[in-house]
Amino acid sequence: MFKELNQVIEYIEEHLTTELSLNKISEYAGIPDHHFRKVFFYLSGLTLNEYIKNRKLSEANKDLLQGEKVTDVALKYGYQSTDGFTRAFKKWSGFLPSEAIKKGLSKTFPKLSFIITVKGGVPMEFRIENKPAFNFAGVSKRVPMQFEGVNNEIVKLAESITDEQKEEMHRLQNMEPYEIVNVSYDADANFLKEEGYLTHLIGVLTTENQISERLEKVPVEACTWAVFPNEGPFPSTLQNTMAKIYAEWLPSSGYELVNAPSFSFTKMDEHKKDYAYSEIWIPVRKKS
Repeated sequence: MFKELNQVIEYIEEHLTTELSLNKISEYAGIPDHHFRKVFFYLSGLTLNEYIKNRKLSEANKDLLQGEKVTDVALKYGYQSTDGFTRAFKKWSGFLPSEAIKKGLSKTFPKLSFIITVKGGVPMEFRIENKPAFNFAGVSKRVPMQFEGVNNEIVKLAESITDEQKEEMHRLQNMEPYEIVNVSYDADANFLKEEGYLTHLIGVLTTENQISERLEKVPVEACTWAVFPNEGPFPSTLQNTMAKIYAEWLPSSGYELVNAPSFSFTKMDEHKKDYAYSEIWIPVRKKS
């Protein structure tokens, strides 16, 4: 996995002055889109779009210091207008391209390099569970795709749940985990780009099919689930667990992802600030 990621970094470096298609990048990596996007984000803390933008502007800064004209640099890195480049450069660096030229101002963003650091061989806790077909039942909403930070639209969704909806979810809930879960699916860009919308559902697992119109029903076929419990500072522990799942566990586990929504739940500790127990449920199957 780390070899493929570093190959992608070199591919990006070679194509900074051309149009970089995220689909082509994932194809080049030989990793499914959804899987690759998650691995890159959880390991780097950046979306692929953000990383490419930062690298382009960093190289643009170097070119400006070497005497290239603002117009030429803007076109070189794919901006359709000098104004658009100037706005992006100012937002990224804190100063104008003209100031970089006149005052020799510089901001850099070095290319990434992915490495493995071995720290005593700490095993990753997980379990495998088989579940029959079930439904997610809950309240859903189309929300903006957002890879980092608090998604305010999801917060609003949680706040919008009525007492009647809560009562019905409680009545329907009849499968482990007996928790309120978060599920994201039907992303406009297949989770590859931080753009467009996805559907986010807050609800429960149930084998019941009689679900009122107050709730959304999302059917899930019978399959195998890899379950990863984690406990610690929130959300860093959850994010680190996600990184390990996709970058370390999946490639060596003998399992592969299947086309079904993954889900998670989080229980905040009442006695410790920003501390939580979480579980991440990933749908998988044995590799053939």
